[in-house]
Formats: sequence, structure tokens, C-alpha cells
Amino acid sequence: MCGIIGYVGTERGDDALEVLLGGLSQLEYRGYDSAGVALADGGIDVHKREGELSALKSALPMDRFGGETLGIGHTRWSTHGPPSDVNSHPHTDTDGQVAVVHNGIIENYQQLRDDLTDAGIEFQSDTDTEVVPHLIAQYRDEGLDHEAAFRAAIDRLEGSYAIAAVFDGREAVYAVRNESPLVLGVADNGYYLGSDVPAFIEYTDQVIYLEDGQFARLTPTELVVTDENGDKIDTSIKTINWDPEDAGKSGYDHYMLKEINEQPTALRECFRGRLDELTGRVKLSELGNLEPNGIVTFVACGTSYHAAMVGTRLLQERGIPAQAFLASEFNLDTVPINPESVVVGVTQSGETADTMRALREANSVGATTVAVTNVVGSSAARETDEVLYIRAGPEISVAATKTFASQQAALTMLATVLSGQRSRELVQELRAVPDQIQSVLDTSSAREIAETYHGSDAYFFIGRGYHYPVALEGALKMKEITYTHAEGFAAGELKHGPLALVSADTPVFAIVTGDGRLAEKTIGNIKEVEARGTPVVAVTDGQSNVERYADHVLEVPASSSVTSSIVANVQLQLVAYWTANQLGRSIDKPRNLAKSVTVE
Repeated sequence: MCGIIGYVGTERGDDALEVLLGGLSQLEYRGYDSAGVALADGGIDVHKREGELSALKSALPMDRFGGETLGIGHTRWSTHGPPSDVNSHPHTDTDGQVAVVHNGIIENYQQLRDDLTDAGIEFQSDTDTEVVPHLIAQYRDEGLDHEAAFRAAIDRLEGSYAIAAVFDGREAVYAVRNESPLVLGVADNGYYLGSDVPAFIEYTDQVIYLEDGQFARLTPTELVVTDENGDKIDTSIKTINWDPEDAGKSGYDHYMLKEINEQPTALRECFRGRLDELTGRVKLSELGNLEPNGIVTFVACGTSYHAAMVGTRLLQERGIPAQAFLASEFNLDTVPINPESVVVGVTQSGETADTMRALREANSVGATTVAVTNVVGSSAARETDEVLYIRAGPEISVAATKTFASQQAALTMLATVLSGQRSRELVQELRAVPDQIQSVLDTSSAREIAETYHGSDAYFFIGRGYHYPVALEGALKMKEITYTHAEGFAAGELKHGPLALVSADTPVFAIVTGDGRLAEKTIGNIKEVEARGTPVVAVTDGQSNVERYADHVLEVPASSSVTSSIVANVQLQLVAYWTANQLGRSIDKPRNLAKSVTVE
């Protein structure tokens, strides 16, 4: 979940501190409990502070710096020990000869810490990471050179980690990954490493993705990747098709609002080259000849799980058995997966720890695995048999918005391909979605509704069919960025318990589109809460006349049952955003959360 950045410049390289701070600002979505840097030109100079990156910048003695070309940096999401200056990274050994930054969890750290304590080492922090520099220093004291000591220390670790280290007197950064992301950047002015591409996209679009168990040595003259035995590995350089501006705010107050407004563009990119209106075909050439012979199983977490619920219903309606599991609950002992199975992992980052574990378990029994992800070259993309990219572009805000829309769109196309369906009508409906969302963005009254209800005790969201996952997602967005209690329900479940919670201070957001049976039944549920004095906000296309029973209406264009959920969700995103804005919340960096969840 934490973010790491490293840089080694050539003689004509950039200022290392500028590179590190810029990279950390692009990685704060991975954690913002604290931040720190270690510059290693002529000794190791460590500076770190609790709080967001701005706290570190304010504390840096800038007059002491200038011209350094080597260093590492870190932005933290706390796992071991609360946010504090002392628990911030980088961590060093007792003599300050080596500094380390780390993303992940070292599972055997307590035993290592006990052994080091018995050897006379005094620890300064509560973190699992601090064992690493002390181990390295111990092996250096035994006579091993820098790289050998680094490797020996890593060999002692159990768990998930991406680690970078610098040494006093050594013009190099050493790095390794195991079940945590790490990508290298190659440029004329030096070499970079980061937890994600945005860390250094301003400087280069040429990248190398490290695999589990691979080590990297970055010096001013070369970048060398080796395996666990120290043998050199031939690596391929990939070009990232992102403009540095894609990762900026583009004049918006928050990344979240920018990304909500990017959804029409993101969906057009998702559909590009994949929809044939003439034949009614959806073409996903990257999937080859994927043909499920049994139940299709989705595994995902958070927002991606809500998209997986949509994917499950899409397949079921097309006659293909499907099921969705929270990846953290997926277990081969209870879920029958075999070589005939198809397991689809839905993960925005392609690095989500629980989802990756589930996919690896499915791989271990010979199942066909598919990744639906946003990040080219991510672990999910590399480790599955097939990959379907959603093409949403960089998403920086912790709260997922445009990636959820693109996941729903991608899964609609996937379900259509797997079922062999051809439908000019569906293709036309999908083509219309970007313009329909733009219409919502241009006309939404979500801000006014947020102003009306921003002091509510709680918020409830209800929907049926495809709108049920959207209700769950609407509640999740409200919880994530407003810190207010919110719950999503299948509309028919209100009367089986949750109705006891509704009051005049708990507005209910009801998603009602079309005029069919599900709309009629949801209107019945609206009447149940209305009779108890609860305000109702209807997200509707007006076909069901639900506005007769609602206090407020959020309008969406009329569309099919499949695509209406994608469009309706945008209104709920806007309500959450403007409510959080009214409450003065940290919208892009909600407390206790991080974007890429790389720990189980």
C-alpha cells in the first residue's frame, strides 16, 4: 500500500530531491500517513515526517541541498505502528550506513527483531521494516559486500515486499520485489524505480517491470536485473502510453472530480476498436478463444467486487453460470475450481493482494485465469492466461470512479463475447453511454442535494437487479470520502431489518430506471420508507413516474437495463463528492485508506 521512489542520475542527471518529492506527490494515493527521503551523495541524509508530504516539505532544510543525484523516498500507509516521525521511512541501521524503504508486510519480522535484539540491536520504531537495515548491516559487519549483504538480508524475509536500499559511500540503489509492485524507469539522465509508473512518468515512459524474486542494481552507468542466484536477466523495455498531464488535476480542485468528469473519455477508450455496429459484434481479440465449460468465477475486492457482481449477472442472463467472491473469502477448500474452470480477477491496479492470491490459487490447479485490469504490465496482467484492459488511464484519487464505469463496460463486453451474442442494439447502447454520462455531468443537481443533506445521520442506497451493485457502490463512495455511515441494500431487503434504521435524518437514494417489474417493486419499497417520514432521492430516467413519490430527483437519460447502471452511478459519485466537499473532507486522501491494497 505504501509508495516508494528511487533515483540514480548520470553526470547530467536531475536534482535527486526534486525527483523524489515529485515522485512522492504522485504516489500519495498509495499512503499519506507520513513521508520521508534519504539522499546518499557523500553520506546518508535522512529526513522524514508524520503527515502528508507537505509536512515533510516544510521540514526540509532546503538550503542544505542542491545537486544530489542519488536517493530513495517513501510515502506510508501504516501497518506496523501508528503514524509518527519515528515510524516513518526510510529506516536505517544503528550507524546510519544503510537506509531502506519498503512496501508490503514482513511476516516473520517479530522473530527477526527478537534475534537482532538478542544480538544487542536497539530498535527505534514499531515497524516491521526496521529489521531490514539492521540485517543488512549485520551481514556487512561479517564482511559481505554491499550487494551480497542486501541479498543475504532479503533471503531471511518472509512475506510481501518491494524494497529499495542505499549505502553510505556506494553510488547505487539496490532493489527487490516479492508480491509487491516495483517498476523501473530508463532515461538518458538516469534510472528510476517506483511502486507505480506515475512516480516518474514526468521523466520517462520507458519502463521495466520486475517479477517476483528479481533484484535490480541502479548506478549512474547501468541498470542490471538479476535473479535470486545473481544471474543477469535479459529484460524488455516497454513504452507507457501516458502523457504526464494525464496524472495531473487539469485545473480541478480534486483528482476525484477530474476523474468523474473523465468518464466519457475513459469509456470511449474502453470501447475503441472493440465494437462493430455493422455486425453487432463485440471483438476482444486479446482474449483468444476463451470458452468457459462450467461456472465462471469472479474474484475481486471493494469497488471491483461491485463490478464483478455486475459481471456475474451479465453472464447469468446470457445462460452462462457465474458466481462472484470477495477475493479475501475465496478458498480452494470451499470453492470447487478445476482445470475446466475460468476464474476472472477484477482489479484496478492489477496488484490487489487478496485478488492476486486467489488468481494464483486458481493457476495452481490449472484453471484458466483472466485479469480485468487497468494497469499494463501489472502482476495480474503478467500472471494470468488472458488479460482484458479497461483502458481508463491513470486514476489517482483513492476513491475509484472512472475505473468502476470502465470495469462495468469491459465486463459487459466480456459477457457478450463469452456468450457468443451478437446484437446491434447492445452495441449501439454501449456507444451511447459516454454521451449519456456527459449529459449527467452537464446537468446534475447533485451539488444542491448534497447541500440539503450533508448533515444527515446516515445515508441509505437501494436498487434491484443491476442497480443493486450500484447501490452498494454509492454507499461505499459516501463512506470512503465523507466518513458518514452509509449502507447499500437490495431494495427488497429493506423490510427485513434495515427499515428499523430509517428516519427523517436518513435520506434514501433509490435507483429506478425503466418501467418494468423491478421498477414497480422498487417504487413499493420507496413507499415503505416514505410512510415513515424518510426523505427519498430518486435516481431515475422518468419512465416509472417514481418522481411522484420522491422529495428530489437526479435525472439520467433513458437507456437499457444493462447500461443504465453505468450512467446512474455517476449521479451517486457526484453526491458523495459534493457531500464530502460540504463537510471539508480530504477527498482524494480519505483517512486510513490507500489506493492500491497490496497487503492481505
